[in-house]
Amino acid sequence: LEDAKLSTSDINKIVMVGGPTRIPLVKKFVSEVVGQETESGVDPMEAVAMGAAIQAGIIAGDVTSDIVLLDVTPLTLGIETLGGVREPLIERNTTIPTSKAKVFTTAADHQTAVTIHVVQGERPMATDNVSLGSFNLTDLPPAPRGVPQIEVKFDIDANGIINVTAKDLGTQKEAKITIESNSKLSPEEIEKLKEDAEKFSDEDKVKKEKIDLKNEAESYIYTTEKLVNHDLKDKISQEQGIKITDAAKEVKEVLDKEPSELKPKLEALQSLVNEVTAELYKNASPPPGADGQQGADGQQGADGQQGADGQQGADGQQGADGQQGADGQQGADGQSTESDSTDETKTN
Repeated sequence: LEDAKLSTSDINKIVMVGGPTRIPLVKKFVSEVVGQETESGVDPMEAVAMGAAIQAGIIAGDVTSDIVLLDVTPLTLGIETLGGVREPLIERNTTIPTSKAKVFTTAADHQTAVTIHVVQGERPMATDNVSLGSFNLTDLPPAPRGVPQIEVKFDIDANGIINVTAKDLGTQKEAKITIESNSKLSPEEIEKLKEDAEKFSDEDKVKKEKIDLKNEAESYIYTTEKLVNHDLKDKISQEQGIKITDAAKEVKEVLDKEPSELKPKLEALQSLVNEVTAELYKNASPPPGADGQQGADGQQGADGQQGADGQQGADGQQGADGQQGADGQQGADGQSTESDSTDETKTN
């Protein structure tokens, strides 16, 4: 019910399916949870047989009526990203057939290949889930990190066959992998993965938060060094540049430490960079009333042009970097930014 985003009040009838539901205690438990009695006119075993026959007919193309039997994904499907974090694309209990895509970008300068590692499971770290396969997208044009746009798309058909495609949106070059339905896990294996996700949820949360903070710090260091050495090189003083560089160096030294050590260093660097950039912005702004900008008292400037007001600066999270694959190719990476149809993250 939770996965389906439903409550007990949304249930109007309870149909018991499968032999074990004949057990009186099972019926009693379900009735108490939902708050109503189960239907008694349906044979649980007959319901299973009818459902299987209908599904077989749909797959074979022999069912021409408007009967629709829906199947769902038993576990979440995703890919491995920077630091070994799993990036989900299709959540468990999603009705199939289905399709979902997210856009990633590179996490290293001049990266020419990415490795897409497909995993199945509910835990936040890829290594704790089931590996379904991996493939490489190669011959990418060298470019600064964050520039390439690589779309990773999952397609699952009615038979449960998974097709995963990675496409460089700039060159339209793509690579893919097909995961057959016979590679599915047994019901017992699926249940164990779900139980493990609950059992280790607190431990996994701590581990993921540590890696996310490290990814954020590495990304911010990259941005900061680019600002100091290129974008703002001729706009800040030597003293300011040295201060920022030293602060970035302190963050690098504690990247693999506990969050209690890394977070204060990162926040200090962010505060210093914000202070310097705010000062640059302030100094670059014309005084009120000059050049036609509107003054504080609402009077227009000399040339009569009214200044624009209320524009808000864009603010964006930068994707993380890629996990290195077993074959030496760097893995897909990313913190995703959800959109209506496509999510944006980084790949390596």
